[in-house]
Amino acid sequence: MDLLSPEEELLRHAVFDVELLAARLTAVTDWLRAVSAGPPRPVGYFGASTGAAAALWAAAEPGADIGAVVSRGGRPDLAGPRLSAVRAPTLLIVGGADRQVLELNREAAAQLTCRHRLEIVPGATHLFEETGALDAVARLARDWFAEHLVGESEPQARAGTP
Repeated sequence: MDLLSPEEELLRHAVFDVELLAARLTAVTDWLRAVSAGPPRPVGYFGASTGAAAALWAAAEPGADIGAVVSRGGRPDLAGPRLSAVRAPTLLIVGGADRQVLELNREAAAQLTCRHRLEIVPGATHLFEETGALDAVARLARDWFAEHLVGESEPQARAGTP
């Protein structure tokens, strides 16, 4: 889901307005929960770049009840002092060749008090354009969400094997 309109995406200050992005993500999550039929289902956030900061900011809201967060090449540091309030299990995925963002993620991870893990995709740059890099991200995110949103821990359950 895009948190900014096409016009807003052209405004650099809007792209880095993490509080605005988080407010919109929270509003969408509230709407989703309101219109969903059946029993409540866990919600997971997947964000890249500043979207990852927005996901963490929104997950830190009181009563957010987010089941898991995945950040891909994200800037969790932009969630600043909100990091210590995140309760959702958080996976930070960073390219091994993206040294600056990797350091920012290490610093942010040190501020997280929730269950979290930092995964490094060897040789990947910021946009994970290298062969197989996005596949690695997809597997890591799938496994994190399967474990924390659905409680699957058996690899064969994900593969559809009895």
